Amino acid sequence: MIAFVRGQVAQVGLSSAVLDVNGVGIELLCNPGTLATLRNGATATLPASLVVREESLTLFGFLDEDEKSLFVLLQTASGVGPKLAQAMLAVLSPDDLRRAVIGEDVRTLTRVPGIGQKGAQRIILELKDRIGPPSSGTTTAAPVVATDAEPVWRVQVREALVGLGWSSKEADKGIALAVPDEDDVPDVATVLRMALRAMSGR
Repeated sequence: MIAFVRGQVAQVGLSSAVLDVNGVGIELLCNPGTLATLRNGATATLPASLVVREESLTLFGFLDEDEKSLFVLLQTASGVGPKLAQAMLAVLSPDDLRRAVIGEDVRTLTRVPGIGQKGAQRIILELKDRIGPPSSGTTTAAPVVATDAEPVWRVQVREALVGLGWSSKEADKGIALAVPDEDDVPDVATVLRMALRAMSGR
């Protein structure tokens, strides 16, 4: 089992990062919060979880061990696979997830794309006694082609949000909430984080 990956950051994308480990580029799928902490050329250590399927081996990277352990735990609930577990951690911090499950807060859980009311209730039922208490009382916060009418950053953010489970229409609404003034656009990773916060109602 791969417990963590340590190496020089070779590339940071919208949904993954590549770490150069002794000349081998290892790609890890990460949520926006984790990717925002990485800088090209810097050395990084990411806790990792390898998901094995018949047709693929996928490595997921995390900000810390707490996020990784919760990613693994979430997948023990019926109907929750690695993609949905990652989307949950992209929308809600580990402590927010714990508070939602322990407090039986269906509304908060259904903010995650792919989780309906019945799915949220099932997650609460199966994980409430195993997820543990919050660690603190605070809340944390393919080639793209642009047209003349639409800038590259908007296309990139939309594709990242769609990849996390939202529809294109929902993604466009989130982008509009995150960037009301397109004359003052921050970097793509920042826009993506802002859109996620806006779409999750936080």
